[in-house]
Amino acid sequence: MDALELLLNRRSIAKLSAPAPEGKALENIIRAGLRAPDHAGLTPWRFVISQGSGLNKLSDILVKAAVEDKSDDTVIEKVKNAPFRAPMVITVIAKVTEHEKVPAFEQHLSAGCAVQAMQMAAVAQGFQAFWRSGKWMFHPTVHKAFGLEGEDEIVGFLYLGTPGCTPMKVPERDLSKFVEYL
Repeated sequence: MDALELLLNRRSIAKLSAPAPEGKALENIIRAGLRAPDHAGLTPWRFVISQGSGLNKLSDILVKAAVEDKSDDTVIEKVKNAPFRAPMVITVIAKVTEHEKVPAFEQHLSAGCAVQAMQMAAVAQGFQAFWRSGKWMFHPTVHKAFGLEGEDEIVGFLYLGTPGCTPMKVPERDLSKFVEYL
């Protein structure tokens, strides 16, 4: 697939099935993430892959956070099932290194760019991916489970798998509503 066509037609599909990428395809996805902008060569990324029993572990982490927040049963059930929307979830973490020229915010953005690159690499290889966030990625219990310290942050959960349908057409947007010139 042409790179520009890929970028201009990016669309998430929220329900994915097996197979998930593996082998060289998964390696390409990770390598694409490692090509994100990286001021001062800090490599501010960490990727935690959950599949198989790892999805159960991710579910347990999220449920523990929801229970600690005294969430109702409906929320707990939703959180419990969330990791199973796809056969693989990559938790993308901004691993922040203190640096006088590269603030934590920039390192968080770099990790966000890694997610986008990984998503595009998945689609380019015939897979599909969607990026989820939500309040649980900021929860202290979730942070502890992933070993986050200081200004580290989870920037998203990248769900990966095989699409069960063709993505809907991308809506046309009026560029004049988003672009200004000085």
